[in-house]
Amino acid sequence: MRHNVAHRKLGRVTEHRLALLRNQAIALLRHEKIETTMPKAKELRPFVERLITIARRGVAAGDAAGKTLHARRMVLAELPDTEVVRKLFETLAPRFAERPGGYTRILRVGYRRGDSAEVAHVELVGSEYNPTAKVEKDDEGGDTPKKAKGVGERIKRAAQRMRGGTGEGGHKAQAGGQTKGAARKSTTPRKAGGS
Repeated sequence: MRHNVAHRKLGRVTEHRLALLRNQAIALLRHEKIETTMPKAKELRPFVERLITIARRGVAAGDAAGKTLHARRMVLAELPDTEVVRKLFETLAPRFAERPGGYTRILRVGYRRGDSAEVAHVELVGSEYNPTAKVEKDDEGGDTPKKAKGVGERIKRAAQRMRGGTGEGGHKAQAGGQTKGAARKSTTPRKAGGS
């Protein structure tokens, strides 16, 4: 029986597991969202939240330089990246100053195609996806053409160029303002009452 066994082993020895958690914590604090498997996400959450709590207490101590320095050194003992620790103390800890806990959110995404492992997004609360930000960015972009995302898109666009297409449909507009298919369709007689 697994009485009083606190953490998942994640199929790794202790050193490897700690290195994994540290690397994922650094990535989460740097980018404010990552994608990983559900068991790793569930192990990462208390690890990161403890670090944010230490940083919050250090920032709250404010005037007592000794407590702030001590908190920074405690976080640096876990995360060896000074740039991420600086971001944690300067931007993230003040953001969560009024929040009593629960700094991260785990969102189930689905299942990975290769091994069918359950995948999750882990994100810091307050850095959620903002759909209007993308619209604003697109409006500022101007007349830049869309870049093809995958191989299929590039093949479709190459085929459209080879056919001589210029628009979205891939056909050049004829003089009458109709495409070839529309011009052909309008000249054929329709049956009355048929399909």
